[in-house]
Amino acid sequence: MSRSPGKFGLVILVAGLIGCSWAQQATPPQTAPSTQPGRPAQPGDQPQQGNTAPQSQPADKGNPQENQSIKKQEQTGVSNDRLFFALPNFLTVETKNVPPLTVGQKFKVVARGSFDYIEIPWYAFLAGVSQAENSEPGYGQGAEGYGKRFGAAFADGTIENFFTGAILPSVLRQDPRFYQLGKGGFWHRTRYAVGRIFVTRTDSGKAQFNYSEIFGSAAAAAISTYSYHPRADRTLSNTASVWGTQVGYDTITIVVKEFWPDIRRKLKKK
Repeated sequence: MSRSPGKFGLVILVAGLIGCSWAQQATPPQTAPSTQPGRPAQPGDQPQQGNTAPQSQPADKGNPQENQSIKKQEQTGVSNDRLFFALPNFLTVETKNVPPLTVGQKFKVVARGSFDYIEIPWYAFLAGVSQAENSEPGYGQGAEGYGKRFGAAFADGTIENFFTGAILPSVLRQDPRFYQLGKGGFWHRTRYAVGRIFVTRTDSGKAQFNYSEIFGSAAAAAISTYSYHPRADRTLSNTASVWGTQVGYDTITIVVKEFWPDIRRKLKKK
């Protein structure tokens, strides 16, 4: 494959997966010692059954900030969250009680994320990694080569974002949002998140094959490869490779999105 969405991004996301496991296991279940009326708990008392804390909750009910965030999502249908407190995560919601998005809202939220201020240093870094690896040699080196790589990285991400999050979801009436499961064990939630690459919701709430992700990423890979990338890379095999990489990258990202609220709450408590 002649280009990739950025190894640094994958490193961050894999680190997120490690954090997911930590978030699930770091805090041991809370138990209450058995006591008798009028007698304080003793060191040898056995814990009572049925007093273990729930494994995972969609939100911290005692946290006003978390509750306010959920209420805003229920009102607007989108989120103001950021992965690792930086990367836009506006299409991830922690509740299913949200209104459907209109066509205008789909384009607006995708544009908001695609042209967010953090995207400039993000793509600048990815272009630097590509330059160091001499990815796509047709771009050359030096300032000109770096500029081309930066522009290509920015365009690649933006085109895919619009095809998978706005254009096809609007045409096919599919919901581009990811609904966090927020409960169950680590592998159960991981399987759920991976499955969202292939199964999504329609605007009416029904389950449907995720045409927007699969075909949207394919269209984005073909457009970018055959338009502004070096001629040597304009092959069907390279297009298929880029398509597969984008789907794989989106799969890892969506798994991190599933566990990010848990990690965020753990970090804020610490």
